[in-house]
Amino acid sequence: MATAIKPELAGETARMHEVLAAQKASFTAAMPESLAVRRDRIDRAIALLIDNAEEFARAVSEDFGHRSREQTLMTDIMPSVSALKHARKHMAAWAKGDKRKPNFPLGLLGAKAEVVYQPKGVVGVVAPWNFPVGMVFVPMAGILAAGNRAMIKPSEYTANVSALMARLVPDYFEESEMAVFTGDAEVGIAFSKLAFDHMIFTGATSVGKHIMRAAADNLVPVTLELGGKSPTFIGRSANKDLVGQRVALGKLMNAGQICLAPDYLLVARDQEGEVIDSVVRGATALYPTLLANDDYTSVVNVRNYDRLQSYLADAREKGAEVIEVNPAGEDFASANGHKMPLHIVRNPTDDMKVMQEEIFGPILPVKTYNSIDEAIDYVNANDRPLGLYYFGQDKSEEERVLTRTISGGVTVNDVLFHNAMEDLPFGGVGPSGMGNYHGVDGFRTFSHARAVYRQPKLDVAGLAGFKPPYGKATAKTLAKELKK
Repeated sequence: MATAIKPELAGETARMHEVLAAQKASFTAAMPESLAVRRDRIDRAIALLIDNAEEFARAVSEDFGHRSREQTLMTDIMPSVSALKHARKHMAAWAKGDKRKPNFPLGLLGAKAEVVYQPKGVVGVVAPWNFPVGMVFVPMAGILAAGNRAMIKPSEYTANVSALMARLVPDYFEESEMAVFTGDAEVGIAFSKLAFDHMIFTGATSVGKHIMRAAADNLVPVTLELGGKSPTFIGRSANKDLVGQRVALGKLMNAGQICLAPDYLLVARDQEGEVIDSVVRGATALYPTLLANDDYTSVVNVRNYDRLQSYLADAREKGAEVIEVNPAGEDFASANGHKMPLHIVRNPTDDMKVMQEEIFGPILPVKTYNSIDEAIDYVNANDRPLGLYYFGQDKSEEERVLTRTISGGVTVNDVLFHNAMEDLPFGGVGPSGMGNYHGVDGFRTFSHARAVYRQPKLDVAGLAGFKPPYGKATAKTLAKELKK
């Protein structure tokens, strides 16, 4: 017996189809989309973010249980504004296209070839909860610069942010330019089945598989920004104090709820204690207290809190040593909320959940190696990660790690920072994602690279012997081209 579709879902699905049709019609009627129009849309997106930054920060904190105003401004609003400004500054150069060389001797005969970048049309944006503003508006820089329209499905886990975004976007954009759809997972499923001209999804690898299947029915090209277990190599030559400071900062930002957070450390066996001590010192310096510390973020909800606690219980049960980094000795068990201190897991084994699942929280396994090649082999035996980090002063070892591994991106002697470089592509590989955005790479992801060839007046096909009846000219061309 078929399950009845909820009336509210049917209504929202119908509205999504109507808006998609209206955006496509508006896009087609406006072709070609001028740079002035694109620039105006980017200006309005920047104004939306800056005008409402404080309100977004409050909404994020409500959704998380607590997240500091400063962090939301730094990790959601500022990167979005920077990406939009970067696109505004450079999009005229990006949009010029590329001159290409026609095959010899066509260029000498007057032929011309070029690649022209055209907007694709309507881009669907499916955003996650961990950076609920940034993961909409950072890719929006490339979407708008390329001349597209956008439909947005923010996460149901950050309902306050989603509702705020749905309220604010119509104040700055016509529905034919940008529209927001809120709702639960069922709305998300219906959204992912729409016949967009491109779709970008940021979130879990497991959900990314469903997104790709849904997009396949309409042959919608997809950009998938997923996650995975980003390894952090600590070379023997690394400055251990620097390691502790920077790993702690990257791991505890947003309470580790970052797709690029260092997921586990690879440490020389004889330096394990020294590295762990340095991370403890780094975490303590950043967050001497946690429960009442406005700078420290809460785990987003009870579901994720319980998931993280189950990882720790599983690790303990299977023989790991778990070190709780609780500088002020606070009573988290009695706390009313989901804040959670850093937990360092020693002696993790591959049958533990902390080494099988993307952690997405303040848990840091430390795996030891005898040689750097052993660590490289371990990384290569697992899925290709979104990020990879190397700490050390040994240039030959650094080169060995970078050339014998594959990951979406790399930061050397720090974590996360390659993602902050607007002129570098950001994206995964394999299970950690496909496609890139940021800067010119985002512009090209959301553009169609159209080949344009202009033939000279001469009868090129006849001169080359490509026209029947085939004869001497044909034989000459074939003989010339089919030589080793």
